[in-house]
Amino acid sequence: QVQLVESGGGLVQAGGSLRLSCAASGNIFSVYTMGWYRQAPGKQRELVATITSAGSTTYADSVKGRFTISRDNFKNTVYLEMNSLKPEDTAVYYCNAAIRRLGGIGNYWGQGTQVTVSS
Repeated sequence: QVQLVESGGGLVQAGGSLRLSCAASGNIFSVYTMGWYRQAPGKQRELVATITSAGSTTYADSVKGRFTISRDNFKNTVYLEMNSLKPEDTAVYYCNAAIRRLGGIGNYWGQGTQVTVSS
């Protein structure tokens, strides 16, 4: 079994900051690309940022310059530092990871953490 457990969501005023964390645990051989996605009410889930095991990153245009993704490969943990938050950043944020276990590689999701930005 593999689990992704997120933490760090909450309520913040516009212009504020939050830091999300997501730790992968279980029978893990390797963790490849990790990422954050979000889903606002009535909208489709969208990519926020990804990071490879080598540290290469990608960001959605809407968060470039405000959000920073990072990871700790020893802890199998990915972080999302969110600054200058806007009300339109309000969503449930989901962690995602490609993980090699005995038997092959799978794509895993966390349970989601709510981020609410008030104006």
